[in-house]
Amino acid sequence: MSRRPIALSAAVLLALTTAMATAPPEPPSMSANIRHLANVPKQPPFDGMSTPTTDLAFTGRHAIAGNFSGFTVYDIGDPRRPETAARVLCPGAQNDVSVSGSLLFLSTDDPRSDDSCASTPSPAGGWEGIKIFDIGDPANPRYVRSIATPCGSHTNTLVPGRGRHRGSVFLYVSSYLIGQETSGCAAPHDKISIIEVPLGRPEQAAIVAEPVLFPDGGNPGGTGSTWYPTTGCHDLTAYPAKNLMAGACMGDGLLMDIADPLRPRVVTRVQDTENFAFWHSAVFNQRGDTVVFSDELGGGFAPTCTAATGATRGANAIYSITGYGDQRTLVKRGYYKLPREQGQTENCVAHYGSIIPVLGRDIMVQAWYQGGVSVWEFTDPRRPREIAHFDRGPLSPTQLILGGAWSAYYYNGFIYVADTQLGLDVLELRDPRTRSAGLTRYREFNPQTQPAGLFG
Repeated sequence: MSRRPIALSAAVLLALTTAMATAPPEPPSMSANIRHLANVPKQPPFDGMSTPTTDLAFTGRHAIAGNFSGFTVYDIGDPRRPETAARVLCPGAQNDVSVSGSLLFLSTDDPRSDDSCASTPSPAGGWEGIKIFDIGDPANPRYVRSIATPCGSHTNTLVPGRGRHRGSVFLYVSSYLIGQETSGCAAPHDKISIIEVPLGRPEQAAIVAEPVLFPDGGNPGGTGSTWYPTTGCHDLTAYPAKNLMAGACMGDGLLMDIADPLRPRVVTRVQDTENFAFWHSAVFNQRGDTVVFSDELGGGFAPTCTAATGATRGANAIYSITGYGDQRTLVKRGYYKLPREQGQTENCVAHYGSIIPVLGRDIMVQAWYQGGVSVWEFTDPRRPREIAHFDRGPLSPTQLILGGAWSAYYYNGFIYVADTQLGLDVLELRDPRTRSAGLTRYREFNPQTQPAGLFG
């Protein structure tokens, strides 16, 4: 057993995607209030079935998409005609991305022979962590340096520095241990790594703290992998305006205080052993008083959007933040699951999404792999409901092939979708409930670093 069965490895991907059906995929189905404006297919060397497109980050007129083989910079100055500005070959799962000014941060959660972009897999253990690139010239990214982190970097979350740390950003590195230990990744691994990056001197970036979030060991896990034990975090989402961070940490959901960025404090912790197998990601609403946690049941490989799986597994759980200061707690209000049943050849589960900044409502756009993209409202967290969708249908009617939307985010008037196999999609949502979102313009957007809601 690999130590990260949920972190997609090239070998697993190749096994899952050995052949495509000869028949072309079905044309997309979508609600009347969604328009599909554009698709930019994956291009060599990222066009293989075992090199999925992963997460997205945005800066100015550019979107950066991670890929197991590196990353792509897209020019989205005209969202109806996006173009590829650069492709950088730099293999290493998952290559999740975040940006700050002219710097790009790339997560590698895959032991490599070294930290170069010419590295090869090193299953027994090797380099893994964060790579920093200068994208001041988006057409010619330049590799700056790397920082090795324990158990690698499955994802990274950017937190702007303040006060004496002004001029720096902090990267909160999420990683975890499952199965056998390797060099550089050993139990107990109940911590995160925090890297400080001086923006004017990124070559001096270094780990400045490794806080232990689970001194008691965290959730011990269930029998038969009903739910996973906590040995680290999969994803962290920051709401800097309120000094808050939400942690999706395998068997636990966290609310943390990050007023001191080097000493994050766990304020409260929740578990859902009845419904959640793997706490995967978290999103705050605009006001920062509600958190949506997602469960990646089946690790993204399985067809879990089925009647047999049910409406509360492989879904989102909506929690209200109640109380003040250290007395804050997370109270579960409801669940949201994709309302359209998917087939047995469609991997489908709650995955990455973001808030659409609209007046007086809580509305989220979210990727569901081959379940497509769902836009849903949770203004009343006890009665969440879908208001729009985009769904391509199965890649194959006969085989389970890893595919579909990995991440879907709203950015300056449009929805951008990283499709694991089909590249970058651009959608336009035309709905009176979301029209006020056009008043919000971002100069930069990292989905795991949420800006304060304009209408919060």
